[in-house]
Amino acid sequence: MLSIKNPANGQTIQTLEEDTAATIAAKFARASGEQKKWAALPYSNRAAIIARFRDLLVERLEELAQTMSQETGKPVTQARNEIRATPGRIDFFLTNAESAMREELAAESEATGGTKEVISYEPLGVIANISAWNYPYFVGSNVFVPALLTGNTVLYKPSEMASLTGLKIDALLHEAGIPADAFITIIGGGAAGSALLDQKIQGVFFTGSYATGQKIAQAAASKMIRVQLELGGKDPAYVCDDVNIENAAESLAEGAFYNAGQSCCAIERIYVHEKVYDSFLDQFLKAVKGYSVGDPKSDATFVGPLTRAQQLDILEAQVAEATAKGARVLTGGKRLASPGNFFQPTVIADADQNLRLMREESFGPIIGIQKVRSDAEAIERMNDTEYGLTAGVYSKDEKRAHEILAQMDSGSVYWNCCDRVSPRLPWTGRRHSGIGSTLSVIGIRAFLQPKAWHLRAPKT
Repeated sequence: MLSIKNPANGQTIQTLEEDTAATIAAKFARASGEQKKWAALPYSNRAAIIARFRDLLVERLEELAQTMSQETGKPVTQARNEIRATPGRIDFFLTNAESAMREELAAESEATGGTKEVISYEPLGVIANISAWNYPYFVGSNVFVPALLTGNTVLYKPSEMASLTGLKIDALLHEAGIPADAFITIIGGGAAGSALLDQKIQGVFFTGSYATGQKIAQAAASKMIRVQLELGGKDPAYVCDDVNIENAAESLAEGAFYNAGQSCCAIERIYVHEKVYDSFLDQFLKAVKGYSVGDPKSDATFVGPLTRAQQLDILEAQVAEATAKGARVLTGGKRLASPGNFFQPTVIADADQNLRLMREESFGPIIGIQKVRSDAEAIERMNDTEYGLTAGVYSKDEKRAHEILAQMDSGSVYWNCCDRVSPRLPWTGRRHSGIGSTLSVIGIRAFLQPKAWHLRAPKT
């Protein structure tokens, strides 16, 4: 049995029966048998069902937000924000999926010696969606919505930390009209994920840590199937010496501490030009100290508990190493003396580049800040990482910012903003931050495979 616990107080919310290798094999057989029927439906039928799902998210907003907040510890206001924003992403897919699937004429017969060349796009088949707990509606819908619209069937494994939310998503999709065998939820932890990968799936789409993503890639390698991994980051930002310091500090503080820092694109390292370093620290501390920490059910709470209790040990170790090597803890640095997985919002100044705080994913309410002497030093420090998800620059000078961002080896770059995702732009990582892209038209075509047509009329 899977025990769902409330991270704010450690109490058990509910227990769920976990899937076994046998039940997962049976679910795969159902999804495989359904796939061609689902793909054969007119696109307009599939789109109408997904549009109904979008509407149900709006109608059931409060119920869904409360469930997510209770099982993940996300402040309920932020849970509502996530669900409110999801329909906009769905609308992008509804607007663009049909055209992404449309046949393309590559060449007329006159240009090819009498052969017409066409590219068509077909669904992959049955795909596995192994999703994440930190943004279950965002990261889930980035996969299962375009997968379903393009004619695939989906075996959906929500994180064991967000299983109740996963079951809510399952129920709404089926209420909207998705056939029972076109979208099937699998409940469980690592063993369930491994059994899912044992099936003859045609693609696996995973969101989570680099360590788990590496295992998934290895398990899928022999299958020669589509593998897409949306992994973590150690996302840096650079504050130039020409900024509005208050605005930059407020933006970066929110980027670092929203959802208690449990975002793959959360700001995890800040580099500040020496001319504004002290002033920036003052404004940044002011912003962080204004955040309310506590009960995620309260609308006033900005920083809730960590979803995973194990992360508390990682944060404590990062703080201990930083202080032992000369960094300064300006605020926080400890667990809260209360039930639940709470860690104080923590700001560490003079953080050396070689600290784990500056190199390993923290995934919590903690930030390291380092002084730099020049743009060139900032570029070197920002790129000094195994990750490559996002990077940001704060400056009044667009040309200066563009020159810096052009040298960032990361999938997304930001000027005077951070921690932002758009359905119109591909969400993609480099190196330990993953492979493949969700969102944008590129993210829709991730669920399609091309077929090349060589068409030559018979000679008369």
